Amino acid sequence: MRLVVSAAALGVATWLISGIRLTEDSTPDKIITLLGVAVIFGLVNAIIKPIVTLIGLPFYILSLGVLYLVVNGLLFWFSGWIARQIGLGFEVDGFWPGFFGAIVVAVVSWVLNVALPDKD
Repeated sequence: MRLVVSAAALGVATWLISGIRLTEDSTPDKIITLLGVAVIFGLVNAIIKPIVTLIGLPFYILSLGVLYLVVNGLLFWFSGWIARQIGLGFEVDGFWPGFFGAIVVAVVSWVLNVALPDKD
């Protein structure tokens, strides 16, 4: 279910942010691409984000958490780069689309997770 929520949030980000786009033509291809990018984004957040957070912890504290937004934007941009390298039709044009895309994905994911019942 989390994969579908992440894919939906990525779809909203592609719709709202002009520097993020799907280059696939058909709807099934777009859905598969969004699911693939959701997997990549989840893996990047599970593997790289804890390392970056641990290394940058003093800077997170000094910046009162603003650096957290910057790191999320960079990881989103990096996820787009990985997706492009493996042939998925998902593009993030730079840091600012990645920054705002990460915010949109976080907010939409939060709203969908609140709206959908949790079996736990």
